[in-house]
This record gives sequence, structure tokens and C-alpha cells, in this order.
Amino acid sequence: MQETVGLQESVRSRKSLMDAFLNFIERAGNKLPDPATLFFLLSLIIILLSHVAAMSGWQAVNPATNETVKAVSLLTRDGIVKIMTQMVSNFSSFPPLGLVLVVMLGVGVAEYSGFMSALLRRMLIGANPSVVVPAVVFIGIMGNAAGDSAFVVMPPLAAMIFASLGKHPLVGIAAAYAGVAAGFCAKLFVNMLDVLIAGFTETSARIIDPNYIANPAMNYYFLAVSCIILTVVGTYVTVKVVEPRMGVYKGRTDKFEPINETEKRALRVAGLVTLVYLAVIAFMTLPPNAVLRNPENGSLIVSPFMNSLVPIMTGLFLFPGIAYGVAAGTIKSDKDLAAMMSKAMSTMGSYIVLAFLAAQFMAFFNWSNIGTIIAIKGATLLRDIGFTGLPLLIGITIISALINLLVASASAKWAVLGPVFVPMLMLLGYSPAMTQLVYRIGDSITNPITPLLAYFPMALSYAKKYDEKLGMGTLISSFLPYSIYFAVVWILQLAIWFLLDLPLGPGSTIML
Repeated sequence: MQETVGLQESVRSRKSLMDAFLNFIERAGNKLPDPATLFFLLSLIIILLSHVAAMSGWQAVNPATNETVKAVSLLTRDGIVKIMTQMVSNFSSFPPLGLVLVVMLGVGVAEYSGFMSALLRRMLIGANPSVVVPAVVFIGIMGNAAGDSAFVVMPPLAAMIFASLGKHPLVGIAAAYAGVAAGFCAKLFVNMLDVLIAGFTETSARIIDPNYIANPAMNYYFLAVSCIILTVVGTYVTVKVVEPRMGVYKGRTDKFEPINETEKRALRVAGLVTLVYLAVIAFMTLPPNAVLRNPENGSLIVSPFMNSLVPIMTGLFLFPGIAYGVAAGTIKSDKDLAAMMSKAMSTMGSYIVLAFLAAQFMAFFNWSNIGTIIAIKGATLLRDIGFTGLPLLIGITIISALINLLVASASAKWAVLGPVFVPMLMLLGYSPAMTQLVYRIGDSITNPITPLLAYFPMALSYAKKYDEKLGMGTLISSFLPYSIYFAVVWILQLAIWFLLDLPLGPGSTIML
């Protein structure tokens, strides 16, 4: 009896400690300014810091060119004129801006026509019970290609499917949400986030190499393999860790409507259009003298194809979305199509504001030479103390994971961290693709357990539907095993990739 009481007290103690930690994270995160405000303040800080640095004689010798890089004040007459006259061009030439907006035209049509939602439902509903768990995890990971749809559709759908099979619906929510959130950067297809992050990486790399061009598929090989590995790991965690802990569910269950005939027909039409579209792309890339190959050597690595990934990806969402909408009746005229595109653009308002301010911050950071000086001195320090190689990469992964608990936006964090990490590691010989990869791993693994992720409250409301007394700490304790296991396995995969010196993506290597 005393052992039972002691165990209960231990459980309550662990829960109270977990709640206290989560409450701290929530309070600290809520005190942070909006990302747009953060970039405005950072821009002001850089302007002031540039003047202090210039007056103090901050400088460093670039080991790549042997040139002395000196801090430049932005509070001089020339600096102020440059800020005022190039503000518009900073924004209009900001790499992530156009890339993301173009992709969103296609993603918006796929989402608002009902195509992405129907596709996710079709893949899960009616699945064999023995493959439901891996299917939920895998589709959750892959669902990031659907943008917000995966966070909105997957958790409640998985809960209903698990309940219908006699499993605990909260296990379904955990598996689905963790798949989408913790596997955030893993994928078998390049998506909008790859384009967005690559844009920030390109801007950061140009601090050292003004001619650097980022490829949205630079991490593709690693992340494609991650998708398969994490599906296996996520399935193991669900079956061996989360499900036994939840126990038997005896509460309410919900019925879900199966895909109707109209939706099935529309999905078939969309599938046919997708195959035709992919056939056209294959015709433009696979033959020896295809139009999207490099005209000089026939390569696909450095070629018009790699430079066309954004419009290709846009079409991969746009054309099936249109086909589905026409077949399902959600698109009746060109006005409906234009309205969907407009709606997609309207949701990007906050991103456009963020992009404007981030563009100014990164331009100021670059003009001041502070980023270059920090990178040179940081790289020199790391080399002198011997903290390079795999320990350095793992360290950046852990730092990114911890920062993610307070700043959930992947692009906002990378806009701040990229100009420091990318140039610094370039001076140590690591490619921007490698630095981007370790950041993205860290950014993904703590996604499920940060209450500051926009969709966490939504997951909590879904869970409360099945357990009204469920608290935030309990929910995160169900998500935490995924973060831990994903972190361990991903770091092991990173170590193997690094030791074997495997390519990260098409034309992307670990070292420069």
C-alpha cells in the first residue's frame, strides 16, 4: 500500500514539474514580441551596433581572401542614404518573398478546392487496421506538403479512425500531430517550406559568397531517407510507448463520413491530371537533350530544371487542384479559381509584413559587415578550441531545438540564425546546405512540445473532446516521446551521413 502511495506521489510530482516547466515556456514565449516587431527591433539594434562597432574599430581578416573586413556604420550620412534609398529594393529582391508567393498560388487552389483535405481522408479512411499506425505517422510527415491542412485535418481524423478500431483516440491525435510537427522537415517531395528556408540560406551565404545560389532541394536526399526512418520510429513510439500509457478508451466515439462518390471521382480526375503533368515534366528533363537539362553538358544538377523547381512545384499543386475542383463542383468558373488564389494571397499578409522587416534586417546586417566579422571570429575560435566536425553540427541542432521552444516560426528563427551560422560554418569549410540541414532538424524535433506553435491549442481542443479534464502537461507528455526518439534517431542519421560523407541533395555536399 505504501509503495502504491509512493508511486502516486511520484507521478504527481513528475506531472507538477512538467506543468511548471511548460508554464515557464508558455510565459516566456508569450512575453516575446511578435516576429515582425522582433525584426524591427533587431534592425534598430544592428544600426546602433554598426556605429559602435565602426567607432571601436571592429575588424577581422577574411581567411578566404586575406582581406581585412571592417565594421561599417549605418549612422553616417552614406549609411542613412543607403537605408532610405534601398529600402524598397531590399524588399522586392528578398529571395524568399517571390518564391513563397508563387508556390502559394498553387497550394491555395489545392487547399481551397478541397483537394488536399479529400486526399488526406482518402488515404486514411478504410485503411487496413494493421497499417493504420504507420499510415497515420507517414501521412502526417508527408502532410506538410499540404501546408496548414495537415495540422487541421490529420489529428481529428486520426482520432476518429483510432476510436473506430477500438484504440484510444488520443493516441491517434498524438501520432498524427507528432508526425506533422516533429517530422516537419522530412519529406519525399520538395515543398513550399524548402523554398522559403532556401531563400534565407541563400541570403545568408552571400555574406561570404556573393554569387551563391541556393537550391530548394539541397537537403532532399537526407530528408527523403528521414521520412522513411521516422515513420518506423514514430510507429514504434506509438505502439510501444504512447499506446500502453494511454490504456483502454471507454469514452465517446465519433462517426466519420467516408469519401463520397463525387469526391472519389474528383480525386481520380486529379490523379490523372497529376500523372499527365509529371509525364510532361519527365519529357522535359529525362531525354538526353531535354529542354530543362544543362545545354552545355546535359546535367540536371546545375540546370534549368533545378532553377525551375518553384514553378514545377506550383504546377504540382495547381493543376490537380483545378482538376479536383472542376470535377467536385467547387470550381465552377474562372472566378472561383481567381477567388481561391486571392484567398491564398490574403492569408500571406502577415508573412509579407514579416518579409519586409526581415529583408531590412538582413540587408543592414550585411552592409554593416558585423555578420562577416562575427563569422570570421567565431570560426577562428571554434577552430582554435577544436570544436568542429560532428560535435559542432550536433550543437547547432540542439541550440535550434531549444530556441524553437520560444520562437515557433521556422523562417523567423532562420532569418536571425542563418546570417550567423551559415557564414561561420562556410569559413570552417561546411556548405550552406549542411548548416541549413542541422538547423532544420533542430527546428523540427521540438515542434510537438512547444505550446507556442500555432496549432498546439487546436490539438489541445481536439484532445479535450475525448477527455474534458485533459491538461496541457498531459498532452505534451504524450508528444514528448516522439521528440526524444526523433532527436536521437535523427542525430544518429546525421552522424552516419557525416562520417560517410554522403551527398545531402542534388549537387549539395557536406563540405564546400
